[in-house]
Amino acid sequence: MTNPWAAWLRTNDRQSYVLADKVGWDAFVNSGPRDPLPSLSRDEMGALSDDALEDYNAARAVWHANPAAVRTTQVAAAYSVIDQVMAGNHRDGDRLRGAVVIDSEPALGKTTIATRYGRDFHRRIYRRYGPTTDTGSQRLPVVYVPLRSATTLKDLNKQILKFYRHPAGSRDTKADLVALVVDAVTTGETRLIIIDDLHFVDYSHRDGKAVANHLKGLANALPVTFMYTGVGLLGRRFFTEGTQGNPKSVEVAQMGRRTTRCAVAPFTLSTDAGFRAWVDLLAALQSQLLLADAPPDVLTRHARELFRRTQGRIGSLTGLLEHACHVAVATGIEDITADVLSMSVADNASETSAAAVG
Repeated sequence: MTNPWAAWLRTNDRQSYVLADKVGWDAFVNSGPRDPLPSLSRDEMGALSDDALEDYNAARAVWHANPAAVRTTQVAAAYSVIDQVMAGNHRDGDRLRGAVVIDSEPALGKTTIATRYGRDFHRRIYRRYGPTTDTGSQRLPVVYVPLRSATTLKDLNKQILKFYRHPAGSRDTKADLVALVVDAVTTGETRLIIIDDLHFVDYSHRDGKAVANHLKGLANALPVTFMYTGVGLLGRRFFTEGTQGNPKSVEVAQMGRRTTRCAVAPFTLSTDAGFRAWVDLLAALQSQLLLADAPPDVLTRHARELFRRTQGRIGSLTGLLEHACHVAVATGIEDITADVLSMSVADNASETSAAAVG
């Protein structure tokens, strides 16, 4: 006879979404929150069989690895900028739309912001217009395209087509890929295309410049808004299309006039407002933890130490907390104490930075 934790895992275990595919993206868009998982006391855990306790701990691992998204001050600020750019999405097809660029250092939630915004937008379009177009095609309001290292113009076109599951996306072809992209976008009535990891494009190389020019061409040809994400795009000269030094060349670079930069900053403790925002984030995350002996302030009491360990980067923070919850359960401590934090590893960049400041 199965136990309730095994039953919970069967319907709430990790979801292997492939966001770069229309089926995976659709599953992500239509996913709901997990079923609630109770936090058992030590006595209640002690009454479980060995198998049931193992399954309960596995269920907690899934729960802790997938915390509900928190609308931080950074997310709210990013959504405000994106909403302004998306106002142009209502333009008729003969009018050029602007693009938004989520640009920041690593581990600050760029992809999370982009995919969550895309999911919200997708759901709104479905609510208003339904899942099929007037011609009977599947409506695909949002396309998500993660780039790979050294992406070329052909790679970009094929990645877009792969999202639509177009056969030209997965085989060599001499077909006009741009025409196929235009057809796929218009058939699915796509309105937003998210291009993730744009830092993989080298704008100092001719292939990178060709991709930049192609993106401008797609913006001209398609009735969509583009959302780009990347690490250090300002420093990589994305907005000036790889030009530098010549003021005239920078001035005439079209990408800088067509795109709006949306910077995402790490948290800071240098101001009262920054400290409050950090504590608010920890408070939201600690309310989701399922540890038998954890007090209500299990994370906020460690606010400064958690900041030191992660330098205010939300991606690093969630990774460290996932590890800390594992340690708390595996050791039987059932709390995130100073000792548990000292036993918990963070990503390499965080560990290196934390060691430098002592």
